[in-house]
Amino acid sequence: MTAGMIVAAPSAVLALLLELSVYASAGYWGFTRTARLPLRVALATGAVALLIVTWGQFGAPTATHPLHGPARALLELLWFGAGDLALLASRGRHAALWFTAAWALSTILQVATA
Repeated sequence: MTAGMIVAAPSAVLALLLELSVYASAGYWGFTRTARLPLRVALATGAVALLIVTWGQFGAPTATHPLHGPARALLELLWFGAGDLALLASRGRHAALWFTAAWALSTILQVATA
């Protein structure tokens, strides 16, 4: 068993958790807005729905129109950047910095195991 194989499983788990964290961050962002409850629910639901459709169309392993190369890198930058900005807007710097650090680690692990 090579070092790459040993790192591949935790790397995939971290990537999945980060993808799910983007949804959670967007939903949390919507619920933390200063508005009446129906608008907060609509913001949270709309943000998560937009992300689900985007990932399903372009980012998921079974995506309708999967992206590769630089287009995939741009999608991931925008995707995880959206999660990071949602955290920054709702929770502050510390949560966003931890998310960015985990994202950087995930990216490094994915490059190392490729």
